[in-house]
Amino acid sequence: MGEGLSVGPPRIPDVNAVLHPDHPRRPIRELPDELISQIAAGEVVERPASVVRELVDNALDAGATQITVRLLAGGVRLVSVEDDGGGIPREELPIALRRHATSKIGSLADLETVGTMGFRGEALAAIGSVSELSLLSRCAGQPSAFLLDGRSGELRPAARAIGTTVEVKELFFSTPARRKFLKTDATELAHCIEAVRRHALARPDVGFAVWHEGKLVEQWRPGTREQRLADVLGDDFLSQSVAVDQAIGPIRVTGRAGIPDAARSRADQQFAYVNGRFVRDKVLTHAARSAYEDVLHGQRQPVYALYVDIEPSRVDVNVHPTKIEVRFRDSREVHQAVRRAVEAALAAPRAGQAPEPAQTPLASASEGPVEPMWTQPRMAFDAPVGHRVSDVAALWQSTRVPVGPEPVEHFAAASPGSARTEVEDHPLGRPLAQLQGIYILAENRHGLVIVDMHAAHERIVYERLKCQLDDGAGTQAISRQPLLIPATFAATAQEVATAEACAEALQTLGLEIAPLSAKTLAVRAVPTTLAQGDPVELARSVLAELAQHDASTVVQRARNELLATMACHGAVRANRKLTLEEMDALLRQMEQTERSDQCNHGRPTWRQLSVRELDSLFLRGR
Repeated sequence: MGEGLSVGPPRIPDVNAVLHPDHPRRPIRELPDELISQIAAGEVVERPASVVRELVDNALDAGATQITVRLLAGGVRLVSVEDDGGGIPREELPIALRRHATSKIGSLADLETVGTMGFRGEALAAIGSVSELSLLSRCAGQPSAFLLDGRSGELRPAARAIGTTVEVKELFFSTPARRKFLKTDATELAHCIEAVRRHALARPDVGFAVWHEGKLVEQWRPGTREQRLADVLGDDFLSQSVAVDQAIGPIRVTGRAGIPDAARSRADQQFAYVNGRFVRDKVLTHAARSAYEDVLHGQRQPVYALYVDIEPSRVDVNVHPTKIEVRFRDSREVHQAVRRAVEAALAAPRAGQAPEPAQTPLASASEGPVEPMWTQPRMAFDAPVGHRVSDVAALWQSTRVPVGPEPVEHFAAASPGSARTEVEDHPLGRPLAQLQGIYILAENRHGLVIVDMHAAHERIVYERLKCQLDDGAGTQAISRQPLLIPATFAATAQEVATAEACAEALQTLGLEIAPLSAKTLAVRAVPTTLAQGDPVELARSVLAELAQHDASTVVQRARNELLATMACHGAVRANRKLTLEEMDALLRQMEQTERSDQCNHGRPTWRQLSVRELDSLFLRGR
């Protein structure tokens, strides 16, 4: 053998030394328990509000009927949660601070059907690893309470009534880098109050109090759900919302949904609960928002407090350490249940739900009732040919309701009794006049009603078209326009799979999309009304919707958009003069038509001016 040649297997260089010469490889080893707890704390404890949420969860699970939260410096210096629940036995206090120690579950079956707020057994250990934690508790039958110091482990007798108090001092003192990420005391306090507020909305049977720097900042006493909603969200929420209560299959949806007029620019008043647990879930958010599609204007956000009750085995709450996210076994049935429940609540016209009039009769009682009621003369109907009274009647398809004595060509007093009866019988009252060819003025028992006649008739025609399309035949396909030259585009694997799986839904939408290859799709037909648009852009947007949401929802939305366009063109136009009979027919149809309080674009169709408001305009009673 030649000189210098080595014998034996070749030497393999250290990859880590070659790639990272300045950072030698570290051996794999187990982490110490304290570091494990601090890592877990990073997932569970984000800020003082996280501590409040976890401790209030435990208090509710203990059967508390009164929970008091005390804070210092927005919760950074102190978070104390006191409850009157069942307490923790002396011998279990040290175990309560260990990782993965809990009384909530004991097997996989328990985890799959968990019905408590907490269950992971991580919160106390995680909080204790980044703070100075103490646990004071007393059970029934114990001569005294016992205080456990989380740092030293010292356990000694102390004075306390039955229940538990958890004190968390100097949050993140052992991890100063985390503490630097906290906001001002006022901001942290607001987050803590919001955490308690979410619990308060779910448990009206429990009293809550929040103290900050020795001052009571929030308090909610036990009561009914309606009372708690009013206490937490304000009286306006009750007056500007409708009750939701509908059971669909194994799911029941209750709560209240804000009327479209109460919508906000931000989604900061949307509360969704699953089996009493506040959650942020895309399925619930999309379902609730889609229920407002026909009645909400622009990008406004609805307000609601919705409670979904479902069998625990049909929902997985073990998705995120904070337990604020869930996963449904059948997200489609949950989506449909929430959407239908909210839609049904919003569908009923609200014309008859106005508050009782402040004064009856319409004038001040001290001045006596106003006997005569005037009638507007019949207006000349000067619509162009093709738009005669018979055409309007055919559109409305309503039985004409008498409006008292036959109108004459001058102002005349009607019979007080008959006129007042009509005012009281109909929520939108009796028509008085038409203003600027746009608005109908009517009188009801609350005062003056102003109706946007085009917006109102647009909704009536739109709802009738929807009924006609679905009546007795299920979902009908939208007419389509074949393309002379198919529009092809490079598609992702998901788009190709969606096009193949949802071919029937695409046909219903008036679209024909077929794969040309594993990575190419061809658009062969589009809806007739959209024939002038970009077929590729349309196909991509529809496929994205179908991939993310239930196909039936997408189909219904697309159909409704086309029908809304048709209804807008078919509704009575502005500057069209109507007779009193035609105005009356429109008001009666509004009272019978679902969602008639808003037009197809979400704008209101009518407004009420009470006698009190009219009096204030003229300084009456001052």
